[in-house]
Amino acid sequence: MKNLSAILVLAFAALLSPAQEKPKAQTSPICLMHLQKTNSTEDPHHEGVVQRGDEVMGFSHEKTTHHFRLYADGGAIEAEANDAKDAASRDQIRSHFGHIVTMFAAGNFSAPMLIHAQNPPGTETLKRLQDAMQYKLETTEKGARIRITTKDPDALRAVHEFMRFQISDHQTGDSLDMTKVP
Repeated sequence: MKNLSAILVLAFAALLSPAQEKPKAQTSPICLMHLQKTNSTEDPHHEGVVQRGDEVMGFSHEKTTHHFRLYADGGAIEAEANDAKDAASRDQIRSHFGHIVTMFAAGNFSAPMLIHAQNPPGTETLKRLQDAMQYKLETTEKGARIRITTKDPDALRAVHEFMRFQISDHQTGDSLDMTKVP
C-alpha cells in the first residue's frame, strides 16, 4: 500500500507539472500483449490506463476481462478471470468490486480518476445524485459484477456517460448502446 501511495503521489505531481517534452513511453510485455489482444495500436494513454488499473484494482488486465454494459435502468461493470482455475484473480476482483460498491454508494469516485488520470464523465452528477443511485455487488463464477440502477433521468444519463467513457478508455469493444438486462 505504501508503494501504491508513492506511485500515486508521483503520478499526480507529473500531471500537475508544466508540460515538458517527455521521452517516448516504454511498452511493457504485459501492455504489448494486452494491446495485441484488443487489436489496438500503441497508445501511451491506454498503456497508462492498463498499468494504473493493475495497481489500483490489484488484478491484472492480462489475466482478466472487463465489460461495461448500458441498461435502460443503469448499467453494469463486470470483470472475470480468463482462466476458471485462477482463484487469485477471481477473489481479487470480488474484493475490489466490494470496495468499489462501498465507495460509489458514498459518492467517492477516486478509483476511476486514479486509473484514468482524469475524472470520468458523469462522476460529478453521480456524486451529486448519490441518493438516487443503487450499487449492488453480484458474484459470478469467475469474478463479479457491479449492477448500477437508478430511476432518476439525470443520474441515468450520468451512468451511461460513465459507462461509455469506460468502454472507450479501456478499449473493451463493448456496445455503446443500451442492451437488455440478461
